Amino acid sequence: MGTGTTLWRGLNRSVEWGYQRAAGWIRQATDLLYPPHCVYCYDEIESDSEGMFLCGKCAALLAPGDWQACRCCGAGLPEFAPADRCAHCRGRRFWFDTVVALGPYREELRDAVLRAKYPKGQPLAMVMGRLHGQQRGDRIRAASPDLVVPVPMHWRRYLARRVHGVELVAETMARWLRLPVESRALRRCRDTHLQRNLSPGERFRNVRGAFRMRGGYDLSGARVLLVDDVLTTGATASEAAKVLKRDGAAASVTVAVLARATGEDSR
Repeated sequence: MGTGTTLWRGLNRSVEWGYQRAAGWIRQATDLLYPPHCVYCYDEIESDSEGMFLCGKCAALLAPGDWQACRCCGAGLPEFAPADRCAHCRGRRFWFDTVVALGPYREELRDAVLRAKYPKGQPLAMVMGRLHGQQRGDRIRAASPDLVVPVPMHWRRYLARRVHGVELVAETMARWLRLPVESRALRRCRDTHLQRNLSPGERFRNVRGAFRMRGGYDLSGARVLLVDDVLTTGATASEAAKVLKRDGAAASVTVAVLARATGEDSR
């Protein structure tokens, strides 16, 4: 290695160190003037060096550390129960391969999911994506995904809400996992009825044919991480996974959702 190369690398390290120190000073000064607040409970946070903007109490409520779930459908399981198939998915066939949920669709997590659907909840949606990647990253990496695809929203619903919370969750999760995100690979070609108003059988019929691959996307052999906010019967995720596999030639589809609903507390 030449002397010039050694000096150049040393200079680069010095510049990088200087930038890090400057960024730290700026962050400290900003925190003094504008103390960071938790995006869920709005309490002031003493320090937020990781940029999570979520207090420890809320992080524990939104991402339960002892969450044991079915590998197939993501539903919560009692202790020591078999993890491959549970009472919620036994006897059903899905196009996706596995589900990784942050937690159950109850209480604080349910409230966070609902708030993340609207413009004021955009910061919360991004934090939830990072929290999912941070807390459930090992389970996701076990599937070795190659890219991230959010479940798309129909344009009429986007005009009504003015934000696509699931896309924000997917993009933030992808950054945390260091994966590319293809937000336009899937499109919702039909404005379906709200799933929460339908029976389980009607939900599968409601979303049949609702998704299509966009032209120019070749997912041949890819392992896809499909992101949504809530999974109840699995109808929406299964239909999207079917299109990714059948028309996009994806090799596998892992579904990552913020919350898993199993009863009347559905979408």
